[in-house]
Parts: sequence; C-alpha cells; structure tokens
Amino acid sequence: MKKQLGFIGKVSGLLLTSLLVLNPATAKTLKLAYDADPVSLDIHEQLSGGMLQLSHMTHDPLVRWAQDLSFEPRLATSWERTDENTVRFKLREGVKFHSGNTLTAADFKWTFDRLKTSKDFKGIFSNFKALNVIDDNTIDLVTDGPYPLVMHTATYIFPMDSKFYAGKDANGKDKAEIVKDGASFASSNTSGTGPFKVTSREQGVKVVFDRFADYWDKDSKGNVSQVILTPIKDNQTRVAALLSGDVDFIAPVAPNEFGQIEANDKVQLVTMAGTRVITFQLNQERRKEFKDQKVRQAMTYAVNNEGIVQKIMKGFATTAGQMSPKGYLGYNESLKPRFNLEKAKQLMSESGYPDGFSVTMMAPNNRYVNDEKIAQAVAAMLSKINIKVDLKTMPKAQYWPEFDKRAADMMMIGWHSDTEDSANFYEFLAMTPNKETGMGAYNSGNYSSKMVDETTMKANKETDDTKRAAMLKSIEKQIYDDAAFIPLHWQNLAWASRKGVNIKPIVNAMNFPYIGDLAID
Repeated sequence: MKKQLGFIGKVSGLLLTSLLVLNPATAKTLKLAYDADPVSLDIHEQLSGGMLQLSHMTHDPLVRWAQDLSFEPRLATSWERTDENTVRFKLREGVKFHSGNTLTAADFKWTFDRLKTSKDFKGIFSNFKALNVIDDNTIDLVTDGPYPLVMHTATYIFPMDSKFYAGKDANGKDKAEIVKDGASFASSNTSGTGPFKVTSREQGVKVVFDRFADYWDKDSKGNVSQVILTPIKDNQTRVAALLSGDVDFIAPVAPNEFGQIEANDKVQLVTMAGTRVITFQLNQERRKEFKDQKVRQAMTYAVNNEGIVQKIMKGFATTAGQMSPKGYLGYNESLKPRFNLEKAKQLMSESGYPDGFSVTMMAPNNRYVNDEKIAQAVAAMLSKINIKVDLKTMPKAQYWPEFDKRAADMMMIGWHSDTEDSANFYEFLAMTPNKETGMGAYNSGNYSSKMVDETTMKANKETDDTKRAAMLKSIEKQIYDDAAFIPLHWQNLAWASRKGVNIKPIVNAMNFPYIGDLAID
C-alpha cells in the first residue's frame, strides 16, 4: 500500500498561524455562500455532500483525498498493511478537540462504533469487522476478508470527541444518540479537531465558524480566521451577491451564470469534471405500474437526457445511461443513453398502459444544479407518453425528510460515490433496502435484484481489478436492462470567488472544499 508522509513543517506556516491567533489585524474573514447550509451538526446523521463539507471544516479525517485522487495523511501520519485483512495506522500526536480534550485512539474506536450504528453510514462500513486500539496512537482497521477499498473508506472516519458526547443532556437523552431529521444534543453541539469551530448557527439563515486557535496543522497555508456561511438558494441571487462584493466565494455556479462571471475582471470561475449522477427513482412499492419492466423502460426512453444536458445544463454535464462514470471500474461502454419517444410509446402500449396514468414526483430546489428545472423538464417529457406528473419541489432541508419517508412515487437523487468506486452506487442506490446492513439506504424506488445484491457483495471481496471490473460492469448491465431508475447526467462542478480568494488549490472532484487551507491575499 502506498504511503504518503507529506506535510513537513515549515517555519513560515507556523509563524502565519501564530499571527492569525495573536494579531487580529491579519485576520481574514471569508463570506461564503452555498445553495444551502448543513441540515445538522451531527456529522453521522446524514450521508450527503453538504454534511461532508461541514465535516472537513469542523473535523479532520484519518486520511483525505488529494486533487489527483491520491491519499493525504491527516490524523494518520502513516499506514501499512499487516495482513490481508488489517491496515495499521499511526496517529498524529498532540491533537486537540475544540473542547480542549486530547485526541486518542479511543476516540477513533468510539467513532467507528457509532458509524456502524448510523442508518446512513453503516453501509459504507459493512465490510469492516472492527477498529482495534493498539495503543493511544495506533489503531488497526480490520475487514471481514480481503477488501480493496480500505483507504477509500478511511476518508470517512472523522473522529468525534467521545468525552464531549458522554452522559445525558438536559432532557435526560444520551448525548451520543443519532436522531435522523430530529433534535438531539449531537445535532446542535459539536466538538471536532478541525480548523473551525461553530460559534453561532441559525438554521437556513447563517452559520459562523471561527478558527480553532489550537488547530494542529501549523503547516497549512490557510489564513481564514472566520467563515460566515450564508445559504442562498437562487443561482442568480448567489452570483449577484458575488459580483456586488457581498460574498467572497460561492458554490455551486449554474452554467447559465458562467458568462457573467467570466466577463467580470474582479471574480474568477473554477470548473472541474464531476462524477455525481443525477437520477429519478421509481417507487415499485407505491405504484404497481412501476413493477412492470416495460413501463420503467418506457419512462427511460421518454426522457431526453441529452436535451436536458444541452438546454438546461448548457453542455456543462455528461449525459448518462448508467451509474458509473467513465474512468470507474464499472463503467460499461456498451450502455448508451436511450431517448426514443416512439419506442417509449410502443412499450407503454405493450405494457397495457397506452393511456398512461398519474404519478407524484418530488425534487429539491437547492441541492443539485438546476434541480427544479430538470424536474419540470422530466415531468413534461413523461406527459408525452400520457404519464401525468404532480410535481412538488422544496428546499433540501425539507426534501430529505420527505425522501426518507419515500413520500412520492418518483424522487430525485444525485449520488457521488463515497469511495470513488462503482460499488458504492449499487450499495446505496440499487441494492435491496436492508435496515440492518444499511444497504439500499437511498434506494427510494425499492428496486430489488438478487443478481445485483449478490454480485456487489462478491465484488467487494475481489482484489483483482480485472475480475472485479467484469463483475461491476455486469451489474451495470443488469440495472440498465431492468430500467431500475431514470438516468439523467453526471453533474460537473463549478465554483466562483473574488480574485485574491485562492480557491483553485482547495477544491476537488468530491466537492469538499478544504476551507481550512484557503489562502486569501
């Protein structure tokens, strides 16, 4: 396994951080505008891009992704494989939590055990048997048999402050309790090891983060002492705030707004190819029509996803016919997007529904780029095969509880692989929902295939890339033939900032900007 032991200390970095703490005149405030703010402060409550963005601000992972998709040491300084099922990590010493408590291996153990109980995260860690404490600064990650994605998964271990979450809150509730879409101690209180502490939070209005004076990474070039995060749902309003100087850094940037930014010499646009697939899932438990493979196929043929990419996304996306993007092991080049309206009408007739039927659809209006417009377009396209859609859109803070309840016949879901690997798509979006294992946690269509379930689990034990790729490609073919969902596109990424806010080195394909390392001129 490749070892990376970067981050050799630099006197300049130490001096810079000291100045930030001691001299307010050098402090840099970042006014940040995302399309939404985090739904909770409990980083294990929801597996989503917004929550992972928060995790990298308030916590630190064991290791993290670099822009070239290698692994950078963070709270682990080195690692080595000791046997086919075990990777040993040496931990960084002297790291402090925001509470003042010292990080030890026991906090990693406590965090790992909590992750294994999280409805959203347990699926990621299903192949892990244990996290064993060797001493205060050494841990072993142990898998249940050979597993090719140990390091990928280690990027999701952000140690929490076990002492901070010990005991009961004022209401007699366990402070460590994970409450999905509800109130808990952990959802409104946090103590991490990350570069920023949450100092004030008004849901949907503003979150203020202050630099943690005892942050361990003295080599970071980051000089932001405070972050003021303001959620601005509307794309145009967000860009207008940047152009007027009201904010310094915005994300995402819709393709329609690129021209304004590129024409202004005071701001800059940074773009990157993305791997988040945008889809609609078809709930087979709510609608008997969706149990018919021909109906699902007809709906897939009826949706002109290339048209959506060209007209709504302005070409700033890649039309999808499957889950795995090009470059992933599971990408199956034989599976093409399949818009064909006449074929769709033929399949509706063959299925016995030439006159169609009515369905409900839900989508967020501030989670994915142009999500509301995309949902409106899909609804219009389905009307051409006599499927009448009752569409409801809402902010993501309201959408995710509805998604968890499977509250509509069709629901939008975008997914970026948590491990930069194809299997993660299947584990969360295509495997049969299983509350015990966490598999299928975001499969709101209740699609179920014995082949997909069994082959995914076999692929997770296969360390030969050639054999594993064949398995993953066969899963994509099965899902494609079953028309398990409606694929739309892989969403590209775009950020913008005023010049002097150097965002290019801190953004990445995972869309977790490393704000702690942001340098402002």
